[in-house]
Amino acid sequence: MSRINIKNLLPRSLFGRAALIYFVPVLTILGVVSVVFIQRLYEDVTRQMTMSAMDEVELILSEIKSAPNKSAAIERSRQLAGPLAIEVSFSDVRVDTRRSSFDLSGSRIFSTVFERRSDVLGIDLVARDGWVRLKFASIYGDLTFDMPRTRFNARNPHQFLVLMGFTAIVMTLIALLYLRGQVRPIRRLAAAASAFGKGHVLPYRPSGAREVREAGSAFIQMRDRIERQIEQRTMMLSGVSHDLKTPLTRMRLALGLMDDDETTRSLNSDVDEMDRMLNAFLEFARAGKLDDPVEHSLVETVQHSVVKAQRAGWNVSLGRTDEIANMVVRPLALSRALDNLIGNACRYANCAIVELLDRDNVAVIRVSDDGPGIPVEERATALKAFSRFDVARNQNAGSGVGLGLAIANEIARQHGGQLKLGRCEDLGGLRAEILIPR
Repeated sequence: MSRINIKNLLPRSLFGRAALIYFVPVLTILGVVSVVFIQRLYEDVTRQMTMSAMDEVELILSEIKSAPNKSAAIERSRQLAGPLAIEVSFSDVRVDTRRSSFDLSGSRIFSTVFERRSDVLGIDLVARDGWVRLKFASIYGDLTFDMPRTRFNARNPHQFLVLMGFTAIVMTLIALLYLRGQVRPIRRLAAAASAFGKGHVLPYRPSGAREVREAGSAFIQMRDRIERQIEQRTMMLSGVSHDLKTPLTRMRLALGLMDDDETTRSLNSDVDEMDRMLNAFLEFARAGKLDDPVEHSLVETVQHSVVKAQRAGWNVSLGRTDEIANMVVRPLALSRALDNLIGNACRYANCAIVELLDRDNVAVIRVSDDGPGIPVEERATALKAFSRFDVARNQNAGSGVGLGLAIANEIARQHGGQLKLGRCEDLGGLRAEILIPR
């Protein structure tokens, strides 16, 4: 038998948990007060008032019993019952002991009357609205008493419960409004942090309670520090790459003036490789910084990348393409990530298929190939910068620098997603998926 985890029953949001912290003690107090009130009012007070009413009934019964005849008994009962607002009559009409199902104090009246008098023939709380009818046996015949219900229990006792419930509802609404105002700054902080994780910078100003403001200020400082570090890294890589292009250009010019022999061709090949490495460094430094987030069609991005690859002479085809609504993305950066995945697939395989899938509110851009793939234990390393697996893979189009997957992974993270590597069951090669939450 599985054990119930209490954590699974609790609300997920901060507002829900705070509301639960408020409601549990309030409802507990209301329940205790209601139980005590009902017990005190419907039992103790009803018993005391019923006992007082029975004292008056017994006084009238004692006078009737001491009367010499029935006429005298009727006269004496009327003299006593009039000032007490009690209607007394000799009647053979049957009186049943009954009450309505919602009459909470009726059972207490029954028990008290039967406890006080054993010769009660019936107690009817339904025959006349707002009245109690009692029937007793006497020496002159059956005697019926009609008494106001207010003589037996308090009038409109539910008003206290209604007032208490109404007050609790009003105070609960006020508390929820106040609680919502306290949670709103936390939600704004969470939205700003989530947007920053996706590469967006939302305007944010700390507000709310002191602890929330402190957390907001710490977030702003952390965001500024990360942006400075990213900017410094980008400037450093861009500067180094740009400065190295000048001597490479001079070397290429010098080699162009030399005789065309094997040594010159080998040096030209080295210069070209260094130039490709510098271009990769620049691309890595500018990853995700090409454009600002805009609402864009992923279908258009996928189709455009496939067409570019086909024009370049690569064996790339467009597979399944689901209709996905426009999303807020960086079109140029996302296109660069997809181009890198297609380039890697065509470099190490013979053919590739590009797909766009809609999976549980997540847009999936998938690139599959028929190459040798990447072993499971090396896939995490493959996503890091400067990781190369050329020894294990087919190099039919030249080697890379080891930044293609790292750039695609960085761009996917800036969109709040990730790059996932796996094995393609259909083609047998590598399957690379960019997952972007919608």
